[in-house]
Amino acid sequence: MRSWRFIDSPAASAQWNMAVDEALLYTFKEEDLPILRLYKWKKPSLSFGRFSKPKETLDWEKIRTEDIPYVRRITGGGILVHSNDISYSLIVPRSFIKNKGVKEGYRELCAFLIRLYENLGINADFAYDLQLPQSQSPVCLAGTEAYDIMTDGRKIGGNAQRHTHHALLQHGTIPLTIDHERFEKLFLGDSGLSEAATLKETNSRLTAAALKKEIIKAFSDIFDTIITEEPLRDEEQILAQKLFDKKYSQERWNVHAEHNL
Repeated sequence: MRSWRFIDSPAASAQWNMAVDEALLYTFKEEDLPILRLYKWKKPSLSFGRFSKPKETLDWEKIRTEDIPYVRRITGGGILVHSNDISYSLIVPRSFIKNKGVKEGYRELCAFLIRLYENLGINADFAYDLQLPQSQSPVCLAGTEAYDIMTDGRKIGGNAQRHTHHALLQHGTIPLTIDHERFEKLFLGDSGLSEAATLKETNSRLTAAALKKEIIKAFSDIFDTIITEEPLRDEEQILAQKLFDKKYSQERWNVHAEHNL
């Protein structure tokens, strides 16, 4: 049985959430316990993949006038909406997935999500195992990749990774509901929102607090682990604040993918 460190973060801005994820990745040491972090978004927000071109996909004037928060991730993938969801991040040493490729790494690290959905009475599987055709899109929910998680032909949530020479960050979102009215009008093309699945469709009484407990249970079962809760350490907090100030609160990064750090 392996021990993991658990960080139960309070709801925060899109920019702070991503600053913390990056800080955890770059302060992680090979001998550290792997990390499970759960967090929420203080306001309905958009996150952009590392190589997203949001001005080509979104109605920028509507985003400005409606004051929609947005942030660019350090991970790949497309544009993703965050409203009433719980997000997670995993930080593990590269040795955790050994010599597995990227796709098999997703299969291993996303297994707890499959278990979570099964525990909630949702028939979920990877698109690859369902032999669904893959399709590319700059919008996360409008495309289908091999290890996207599907239920009844519909994509649920989204997951993305960032690899360094010593560690791996995977983060993603588990949607309770999606605010279609708020987000649909922001996209210039197909948002994928009408075909996206959420948990409320199958369990209307599920609360965020109850979902968090279910996530921890599924995670502990799949990884056969004991989790020990620990808040951010000083060095993580300091780096997160620096990243927030110099990178994630800056248009240069969030819109143009440029930064000085």
